Amino acid sequence: MFPRFVLLAALVVASGCSSVPITGRSQLNLLPESEMMGMSLTAYQEFLSQNQVLPASDARSAQVRRIGDRLAQAATKYLNDVGASERVAGFQWEFNTVNDPTVNAWCMPGGKVVVYTGILPVTQDDAGLAVVMGHEIAHAIARHGNERMSQSLAIQGAGMTLEALTASKPGLTRDIFLQSYGIGSQLGMLAYSRKHETEADKMGLVFMAMAGYDPRTAPAFWQRMAGQGGAKPPEFLSTHPSDETRAHDLEAYMPEALKYYKP
Repeated sequence: MFPRFVLLAALVVASGCSSVPITGRSQLNLLPESEMMGMSLTAYQEFLSQNQVLPASDARSAQVRRIGDRLAQAATKYLNDVGASERVAGFQWEFNTVNDPTVNAWCMPGGKVVVYTGILPVTQDDAGLAVVMGHEIAHAIARHGNERMSQSLAIQGAGMTLEALTASKPGLTRDIFLQSYGIGSQLGMLAYSRKHETEADKMGLVFMAMAGYDPRTAPAFWQRMAGQGGAKPPEFLSTHPSDETRAHDLEAYMPEALKYYKP
């Protein structure tokens, strides 16, 4: 049997690299995005069936959908304009709100978004919610979950393909998938995740600016989030950069984001 690093190297050669929109970071994803989207559809429907989803008539749900639609339209137009439309190919955006006190939100491949009611008192208004949702949409467009799962699969799956691991260990595969998208406990990849969080911050600023939300509101939101910490940080902050680092990075990138802001 080949050593794990040999198998991983073969996957690297086969898959190639791509560049993340806006930041231009060179990226390696070992898993077909079509498979990730297929898994997300199943996991998303399962999650919704097990949680209390607010009806469309609820004002909180309407707010999430309204802001989500604006962000998705702005991001899609940008990607089309820069020749990166493949990043959202096959996406069918869905924005749902679940009645849960957890301070959290996430977005799966294919544009499957969930916002927890627990984060709404912190977002306070449309702009604050746009910070959160722009950030999560950026994760999906940047394919951060694919990167995280690729790394986890190489470790947990001992060089197996996703198909082989799913067949032999479906429970493990499901756990890796959910954890890679911030649903459930973390995998201990904090340093790796923080790189993604910083990148999603930058992309999210641009997307919210394109959608007509003032990106200068973002630092205030993250300050409010920091105040939610206490002994244990909220799930939403568990793998994020420190408050000081995030504030510095946001302010440093603000002039670039403001180029896209047209109220």
